[in-house]
Amino acid sequence: MAAWPDFYPCTCIAVDAQAYGSNNDRRQSEIQHDLPRLLDRAARRAGLDRQQWQIQRKGDEQLAVRPLDGKEPRLVDDYVRHLVGELGDYNAQRVPEARMRLRAVIHQGLVELADNGFAGTAVVATARLLNSDPLYGALATHPESDLALLLSDEVFRSTVAGGHTTLSTGDFRRVTVRVKEFEATAWLHVPALGAPTVASHEPGAAEEGESVADRTEPAAAGGAGSGARISNEYRADNVNVTNVAGPVDARGAVFGFGSVGG
Repeated sequence: MAAWPDFYPCTCIAVDAQAYGSNNDRRQSEIQHDLPRLLDRAARRAGLDRQQWQIQRKGDEQLAVRPLDGKEPRLVDDYVRHLVGELGDYNAQRVPEARMRLRAVIHQGLVELADNGFAGTAVVATARLLNSDPLYGALATHPESDLALLLSDEVFRSTVAGGHTTLSTGDFRRVTVRVKEFEATAWLHVPALGAPTVASHEPGAAEEGESVADRTEPAAAGGAGSGARISNEYRADNVNVTNVAGPVDARGAVFGFGSVGG
């Protein structure tokens, strides 16, 4: 990849193997050998070329940056999904103690290729997100999961909330990351779990530990006593779609719109 002029808009993708330091020398060497190959295969399956990424390697950890090019939804969606699949295949051939489990972060911002790696606040933020308590806690709480993903608020809103992925906002849980001087909102996803089920406590903006899909609208005026609640929230899981190929004679047909929950 050609050198970038000064600071350039980039996506930062960071991964780190859980509990690497507790492994013996041979296992650490194996992880360093296998990790980049798992990442490469996941990228190829997602139609991405990691040969074009700038990658900073550090033992069990990798930080990759790539210019913003419109493929960010593919990173969040396809790349992560294939990485989970690669980890599943890899771990199925190993005893539980030899599993590889990853923390992953995707962020975006201005990055410079500096003399000793990468420079920029986006790089610092990515490192803070990768070492945050919510991400460590997700793997500790869910030992069956091979990967936990944290998206920065910027990435979440431009890809998932923007409707550019097969993932929905309900697949993520809002968390607050505090590491050293850094504090930010981020969005946690554990692929093995699917959508989180966390009840909302306050109307309006989602609170920490609450998914966007948990928000409901107040009861409509005049609806008291009926127990009905009216929501303008789009729920893809409650929509049935019938696809018909070719011309259709719809004369006399009646089309209705509604939701499973009424």
